[in-house]
Amino acid sequence: MHAGFQRRVQRYGWDLAAADYEPLWQAQLAGAQQKLLACAAAQPGENVLDVACGTGLVTFPLAGEVGASGRVVGVDLSGQMVEEARARAMRGAVANVGFARMDAENLELPDGSFDLAVCALGLMYLPDPGRALREMRRVLRPGGRMAAAVWGERSRCGWAELFPIVDAEVRSEVCPMFFSLGGGESLPYLCQQEKFTDIEHHRIDATLAFANATEACNAAFIGGPVALAWSRFDDSVKARVCARYLESIAPWRQGLGYRLPGEFVVISAKVPA
Repeated sequence: MHAGFQRRVQRYGWDLAAADYEPLWQAQLAGAQQKLLACAAAQPGENVLDVACGTGLVTFPLAGEVGASGRVVGVDLSGQMVEEARARAMRGAVANVGFARMDAENLELPDGSFDLAVCALGLMYLPDPGRALREMRRVLRPGGRMAAAVWGERSRCGWAELFPIVDAEVRSEVCPMFFSLGGGESLPYLCQQEKFTDIEHHRIDATLAFANATEACNAAFIGGPVALAWSRFDDSVKARVCARYLESIAPWRQGLGYRLPGEFVVISAKVPA
């Protein structure tokens, strides 16, 4: 797929998902985000960059860790995600954060201007994740640190049939290599290729709990990566893809709800001093 087209799909899809993403996914992603924050180990007074920040689920905890003497900048390709994060900062009177719409593969930021860069569940959506890691490395000072999280092995993610179900109805081109970074040593190898050192690699098992079929489908289609494709379906297609998706996750149904298995990969690394 042409990289520019993929970026547009991502931008407008996440614009549509912005309002629903946090209520539908905050609890499900908490384990991976907590591990990422622990690996990042932000310190008081540091300057931190949060790439693909979304609505700020990682940005705001980082802001608390760096304190009033530090600062966190969150960037995201989705303008609506950025606006949601800005509104949250205003409501909470969080003064040491800033947000901007920016492409992770072309960071409009000075060289060596951050102590720490993180990317929580964003790399797998990018046309060239290696380029994004290169940009993160560029804006880090010598000795700076990086931490990132991606979804893990496809076979360990119970919701993985979502993409072929949607693609059977329309060529969504959401993320053709979505699970590739979570397989084997793919992400550590990519970090090594981009000249990061002291690479540490963790696999995290997770359970994604949804109270009922409606919540499971809303998370998959309205507040997730296929939101743009979903927005173009008529009611009959929406009913069909929901039924197929619920059939695919039926093994993990418990009563009215669902407890889907998932896996995350979390990595940390450094820039040579």
